[in-house]
Amino acid sequence: MRQIILDTETTGLEHAQGHRIIEFAGLEMINRKLTGKHLHLYIHPERDIDPDAQRVHGISLEFLEGKPKFREVAEEMADFLRDAELIIHNAPFDVGFLNAEFERVGLPSIKNLCANVIDTLREARDQFPGKRNSLDALCDRFEIDRSNRTLHGALVDCELLSEVYLWMTRGQESLVMDIDVDLPGGQHGAMDFERKPLIVKRANERELADHQTYLNDLDKSVKGTCLWRSLETPAGEGA
Repeated sequence: MRQIILDTETTGLEHAQGHRIIEFAGLEMINRKLTGKHLHLYIHPERDIDPDAQRVHGISLEFLEGKPKFREVAEEMADFLRDAELIIHNAPFDVGFLNAEFERVGLPSIKNLCANVIDTLREARDQFPGKRNSLDALCDRFEIDRSNRTLHGALVDCELLSEVYLWMTRGQESLVMDIDVDLPGGQHGAMDFERKPLIVKRANERELADHQTYLNDLDKSVKGTCLWRSLETPAGEGA
């Protein structure tokens, strides 16, 4: 499964109020390993940035002068995301902005473009109910170094989220664990849990005769018929 760890920064909190994406970052992960392939874009929003938002991510309109408009990078972004499973912290926020931006330029929504979306914030709330589950809090919980994160930035947040996601979804890779056992000669190895074929050995005539003698003795001791007699297959029946 091809996965994209994704984050955005925006001019404000509500895309319905005309706020726009100003930074996009995505890191590609395949088989739970980052491939090194990524897409990182700064985008001119064609509008002002709310002061509160700028205090969070530190991106100014002056910095974005000369950067491409969304319509100029939309196809590149859509191609990067196409058919992937997205991993996003607080996914409704980023997906809402991406859908609004894609709609403006006539591209498909995330639902139609991507295979699936995993919201790590929702997953964290399920795993750690009643606790703080911000990206910072999860990094602290899993002892992930975030010393380089002084402001929110899409690329650094993706790098942190990739580690958080792997910690949250770590588990037993195999249902059969290797258990170290002592082998002859002082060697060590893994215990073999593979089921061997069951071998059924039928009793010979001597063993059957000894069994009947033993049951006869039991009958005498209980002054009746022992329980085993009622469990035996009557003569002529069975395989």
